[in-house]
Amino acid sequence: MPSPFPGMDPYLEEPTRWPDLHQRLVTYIADTLQPQIRPRYYARMGERLYILAYPQTMYPDIVLIQRPLQEPRPLYEMGTPEAAEVEAPLVSPVVLTVPPAEHREPFIEIFHTAGDEVVTVIEVLSPANKTAGEGHRLYRSKQQAMQDGGVHLVEIDLLSSGLPTVALPEEGYSRLPPHRYLVCVWRAPERYRYELYPIPLPSPLPRLRIPLRAPDPDVELDLQAIFRQCYDIGGYDGLINYRQPPPVALSAEEAAWLDGLLKGKGLRPW
Repeated sequence: MPSPFPGMDPYLEEPTRWPDLHQRLVTYIADTLQPQIRPRYYARMGERLYILAYPQTMYPDIVLIQRPLQEPRPLYEMGTPEAAEVEAPLVSPVVLTVPPAEHREPFIEIFHTAGDEVVTVIEVLSPANKTAGEGHRLYRSKQQAMQDGGVHLVEIDLLSSGLPTVALPEEGYSRLPPHRYLVCVWRAPERYRYELYPIPLPSPLPRLRIPLRAPDPDVELDLQAIFRQCYDIGGYDGLINYRQPPPVALSAEEAAWLDGLLKGKGLRPW
């Protein structure tokens, strides 16, 4: 069954579902672009490794718990005269060893075959990018490096919570129409120009123009078609309970629209 939503499905923002969707989006975007850009270019999936200190938006894979070797002596029954004279026993603590979380983050690079130079980077933002901390700082540093290096940057933000993170300066957000999701295309070397696709919840995901090296024309990427592919192959229709509220906060208007949509598709009772 296809997704009941015309665009992004907010139920897939749930932390246990998002990593699978993120991986599929990156993979299918690269697979879709590859035949359009060959033989002058090729798309390659890269991967960043973050070591994030706990706590973060991701839970650590392992928590080692060392328990006391010996249980403390039982206290005398409370209320007896003897209990008032007994010193509190020495209680051994529970010792936790919490290793830092290892977070792997895929992205897409488009290379020009002449010189094997990176021309364009496509990012699907993750919770680590949008949460204050090391992941956000490292991502911002990468943004700056790409702009300084003259690399086109395409950022796809399908997470409605978290910090404003795309390359658009923060003051630019106030000039956008209301939206839940956002795509930003920054073309080198136009430092202060941004192509923005603000996406309300009821709207389909846009068709993007992916820049290459001039004078080669842009290639088109149908983001909604990519999302449909992810949803169908991922089998998300069998994993999501649409009778429950979504895992993200909605405005009253969005909640009413979502409820009517799901009822109309028979996924919620009237």
